Amino acid sequence: MTPPVPLGATPGADRSTDPYLPEHGNGGYRVLHYDLDLDYRIVSNRLAGRAVVTARAVQPLSRFTLDLAARLQVKDVRVDGRPAKFEHRAGKLRIKPERPIGYGATIRTEIRYSGKPGPVTGRWGDIGWDELSDGVLVASQPNGSPSWFPCNDRPGDKASFLVTFTAPSPYTVLVTGDLVSKRRGAGSTTWVYEREEPTAPYLMSVQIGRYEMIDLAAGGVPQRAAITPRVRGVVKHDLGRHGEIMDVLERLFGPYPFKEYVLVVADDDLDDPVEAQGMAVFGRNHLDGRRTHERLVVHELAHQWFGNSLTVADWRHIWLNEGFATYAEWLWSGASGGPSTNAHASGWHAWLAAHPANVVVADPGVDRMFDPLVYKRGALTLHALRAKIGEQAFFALLRSWVAEHRHQTVTTTLFREHAARYATGSLDELFAAWLDRPALPPLPRIL
Repeated sequence: MTPPVPLGATPGADRSTDPYLPEHGNGGYRVLHYDLDLDYRIVSNRLAGRAVVTARAVQPLSRFTLDLAARLQVKDVRVDGRPAKFEHRAGKLRIKPERPIGYGATIRTEIRYSGKPGPVTGRWGDIGWDELSDGVLVASQPNGSPSWFPCNDRPGDKASFLVTFTAPSPYTVLVTGDLVSKRRGAGSTTWVYEREEPTAPYLMSVQIGRYEMIDLAAGGVPQRAAITPRVRGVVKHDLGRHGEIMDVLERLFGPYPFKEYVLVVADDDLDDPVEAQGMAVFGRNHLDGRRTHERLVVHELAHQWFGNSLTVADWRHIWLNEGFATYAEWLWSGASGGPSTNAHASGWHAWLAAHPANVVVADPGVDRMFDPLVYKRGALTLHALRAKIGEQAFFALLRSWVAEHRHQTVTTTLFREHAARYATGSLDELFAAWLDRPALPPLPRIL
């Protein structure tokens, strides 16, 4: 084995800039592109990988780090084609190249690794690579990406991806990206997916199962579902309005930001659906023939605009993902003949009033970042903003927010500055009341 990396790190080169997950993410560089070539054996849960990570140094570097789960064994590391010293422990791959790297230089790091992948275990349970009863599901929010590939695991470091994935031929392999090619060999099939749009590592996903693909809508954005025979009888009803949902969200938020959308229905029950870039993953329990979970279909689709195209710079700003996707549920409800946004706002305001007001939405803390309060009060913040500036200005604000920051990272401060352009008066008190203070403000109402 290559000797461990000597002590004496480049200052800041292995430190995360995310205050919520300081053990994930690395400083000193920005990733430009990931090229992953993976071979997976389902029965033995064995993954063999070659990852080429192309990055640009944002400071001089004598060494740098990547995130990779300890259960995966690193066999070889090369930097710009030359063997590099490395040490892999506690989820960090520490790399010392043969020569120091200058500011602005492009770094091409090749890592060969293998092992039995599994989820990252932490405060949110098991996150990342997860074996199903017959296949694989990968849901990496917020810190599960190192469970299957070496990366700079922070949401603000977005990059393009090329993923070549070989698996047994009876299985369909779905990777977040556009399918470039599919080659069948002796007992296995190699799938090649390209994700051109800048993508956060947590939004990359792999889904493996005995899936059949069906179309969800005709014309417009290609919308498909990957399903198993178990849900074939109810999918047409439960997802029958998907094309209408897409049309409504495009009208409200602007053009869908990716080339296609794939909704995967895994052949297992899941607690909650999860979004990936251009994809959402549901459990079979989310389809029941009664559209019980249609609001979740809307929520995950809305994340393609809010969370995926516009990605938070760090996890403090998560209300920009979840508050917006929750408000999209309320908007669809009103547009489709269900309860109005006012009705949803009233109901959830009463719910919030019955619970302790002990979270600051703009910075909820790592233990509360997925708290329902952040979701619902984040949505109410948008409702209050809409009531304050009026219908026309509000939806113009949303569409320009999406358009101007397409495939970039965003923060709460950036949104406040953007919203100010659409108001005739100051919005400082509105945002302070809803985002910066825990006390619940009075209920806003759209007239």
